[in-house]
Amino acid sequence: MAKLLIQTGRENKILRTKSAEVKLSGKKSDKKLKKFIEDMKETMMTSDGVGLAAPQAGENIRVIVCLLNQGTKNELIAEMINPVITRVSEKMEVGEEGCLSLPGEFGMVARYAEVTVRYFDLKGAEWVLGLKGLNAVIVQHEIDHLDGKLFVDRLTEQALKGQHIL
Repeated sequence: MAKLLIQTGRENKILRTKSAEVKLSGKKSDKKLKKFIEDMKETMMTSDGVGLAAPQAGENIRVIVCLLNQGTKNELIAEMINPVITRVSEKMEVGEEGCLSLPGEFGMVARYAEVTVRYFDLKGAEWVLGLKGLNAVIVQHEIDHLDGKLFVDRLTEQALKGQHIL
């Protein structure tokens, strides 16, 4: 495994480009994808992150890795290929976010309190997860990266007035 270079900057072209869907074939190209995902996981963990999207690692493909249930006995790293949020709660929650691609920047962001996400694993199996709390925030944040959005694009009014940006 290798630590990947994390793309940084609000105007970074890779971070601002919508990512392409991944076509799983069951062939050699999937071996390259598996290695890339393993490298993404290592990069996320060694950078003290809770999520990493492929564009942050320089590839505009629809892949994210997320550290779910952090600090519990059920902690796991989810590898999601072509993730799509299929359901959101009516309730929104505001919380502080940061990003490995915007080091030192933090702000208050409104996110859905609960989401359902559909995605595929490397074998092509489809999965559906219902998430809430921090797990839901992480997935929303990382899927935003796949669409060329950064958390600073979603700052709350108070943050935009300078009350919550560190």
